[in-house]
Amino acid sequence: MLLIFTVIFVALVFTYINGFHDTANSIATVVSTKVLAPRQAVLLAAVTNLVGAFFGTAVATTIASGIVDVQVATMPVLCCALVGAIVWNLLTWWLGLPSSSSHGLVGGLCGAALAASDNRWSSIIWSIPSKVHWWQGKGILWKVIVPMMASPIIGFTVGLIVMGLLYFLLRNWKPVTVNRTFGKLQLFSAAYMGFAHGTNDAQKTMGLITLALVGGTASGSFDSLPGWLSFLKTNAPAAGQQVHIAAWIIVLCGLTMCAGTAAGGWRIIRTLGHKMVRLQPVHGFAAEATGATVLFTAAQFGMPVSTTHAITASIMGVGCAKGFNALKLDVVERILWAWVLTLPASGLVAYALVRLARACGWL
Repeated sequence: MLLIFTVIFVALVFTYINGFHDTANSIATVVSTKVLAPRQAVLLAAVTNLVGAFFGTAVATTIASGIVDVQVATMPVLCCALVGAIVWNLLTWWLGLPSSSSHGLVGGLCGAALAASDNRWSSIIWSIPSKVHWWQGKGILWKVIVPMMASPIIGFTVGLIVMGLLYFLLRNWKPVTVNRTFGKLQLFSAAYMGFAHGTNDAQKTMGLITLALVGGTASGSFDSLPGWLSFLKTNAPAAGQQVHIAAWIIVLCGLTMCAGTAAGGWRIIRTLGHKMVRLQPVHGFAAEATGATVLFTAAQFGMPVSTTHAITASIMGVGCAKGFNALKLDVVERILWAWVLTLPASGLVAYALVRLARACGWL
C-alpha cells in the first residue's frame, strides 16, 4: 500500500516539474515580446492549464493502456520510470533546453518495463494497428513515433505559412499599429496555448496514476482497504475497451500542474524567447496559435504530443518567415540534440534504476 502511494506521490512530483518545465515553453513567446510581464504570463498559464486539464482523457487512456504491458508495470517499475523522466527533465531545465516531458515519461516507461521483463522487448507495445482509422491504433509507433515526427514538421510548416500570410496581409500597416493590434491578440493566443498544454500534458500523469491503480487492484493490494478508500480500486479494462480515468485523478493532476506552472521556468523562456530568434507580438501570436492548434488536435486523438516540439517548431517556422538567417542555428542544434536524446536517455536512466533496485533486493 505504501508503495502505491509512493508512486502517486512521485507521479505528482513529475506533474509539478512538468508544470514549470513545459509551461516555460507555452509562455516563452508572450514574455519575450513583452506583451505580459513574467508573473502575469505565469498566472495566465496556470489558470488556462487547469481549465485544459478537464477537457478530455484520451491522452491519459493512451498512457494507461497503450504503451507497455500492464502486467509488467508494477509499483517499483513505475517509480523507476517516473524518476528516469524527472532526472532528464531537471537536467534539461538546468541547461535551459526545451526538451519533451512527454517523451521523457514514455522513455522512462519503456526503459523500466524492458529491465523489469529481463529484456523482453514484447513488454513494450510497439504497434497495434486499428482496422478503422490509423490514429486509433495503439503502441509506440502510432501514439508516439508518428506524432513525434509529424508534430514538429506540421508546426514548422504551418508557422511558416501563417507568418508568411501575415506578412502579406500586413505589408501596408505601420509597425506601431501591428504591435498594438497583435499585442492584444497575443493575450488570446497565449491563453489558447496554455489551455492546449493542459489538454495534453496534464493527462499524462493521470494515465500513469491510473496504471498504478490498475496494477494495485490486479495484485490484490487493495483487497483489505477500508470502505472509505474503495475509490482507489480500478479494474483493468476488458479487451477492446478503454480504461476509465476517475474524476478525482483529473482534479489532483490538474491542480498539481497548476501549482508547478506558478513556479515558472525562466531558463527555458530565455532560450525560446530570446536566444533562438527575436520575436515581436505578431510573431508570438502566429507561433502560439500554431503550436496550440497542433497540441489540441493531437489531444483529441489521444496522442501524447510534446508541447516542446509543437511550440519550438512553430517558433522556428515563424522565424524562418523572416529569412532563414533569422534563426540562431547553434541554439537550434542544441535543442534538436535534446529532442533526439530524450527518449533513450530517460529510458536508460529508468532501466538502470530497475536493475539497481533488483540488485538491492527491492524488486
